[in-house]
Amino acid sequence: MHVNGCEALVTGAAGGIGAHLVAALAAHGARRIHAADLPAALAVAAFPDDAGIEPLPLDVADEAAVGRAAARCDGVTLVVNNAAIIAWEGMMGAPRLDAARAQFEVNFWGYLHVARAFAPVLAANGGGTLVSVLSEVARVNAPFCGAYSASKAAAWSATQCMRAELAARGTHVLAVFPSSTDTPMVAGFGGEKQPPEAVAEGIVDALEQGLEDICIGAHSLQTEALMRTDPKAAEREFGALLPGAADIPD
Repeated sequence: MHVNGCEALVTGAAGGIGAHLVAALAAHGARRIHAADLPAALAVAAFPDDAGIEPLPLDVADEAAVGRAAARCDGVTLVVNNAAIIAWEGMMGAPRLDAARAQFEVNFWGYLHVARAFAPVLAANGGGTLVSVLSEVARVNAPFCGAYSASKAAAWSATQCMRAELAARGTHVLAVFPSSTDTPMVAGFGGEKQPPEAVAEGIVDALEQGLEDICIGAHSLQTEALMRTDPKAAEREFGALLPGAADIPD
């Protein structure tokens, strides 16, 4: 698709990748961008001074609210599922599963709510494009954020289903697998992190090229290659990152 002239909706728009993606879309000529996030996050967000950027208070875990947003944003041709939360804990040692459930509510069910609500909007506007911002840990679980990894893996599986189902409507579906990115969500962890601007520009480039899957960052590329050639080695590499690990993959 051509970003220039499109109308976009970006969830998690006030976060590290989201805010830079909003800026990148604006810089590449998007005529209107609905920057969706929780009200508290939007209150402190720093978006470019662009009349086409419209903050949109939205909790993607609230299916009814997402439906109302779709009715309001009926000119959208690009939807980016980017909202996510993370908890730095495993699955076996976590004292409760509340955090795991919360991550699935946002990272999986939130993506599905948005996709289902906006699919008819995209179809009515010629098909458009749906983007799932995932993670390299969608491919292999990192136990120090076990439920986050599992929720992203579920979102990756759902994205493949969306791609198959939406093809007949003319909707293109892009899956994005960034490696560790320097955002507030991973503050305090070591390892090399790529700048969020690189992820935003990578997404825009992938949109312009019509790609279906893209890895952004050296480690994500390495992980994809290892999953093809020796998936058990990838499992062992990430399996060493147990809860309490000081570093994230680089």
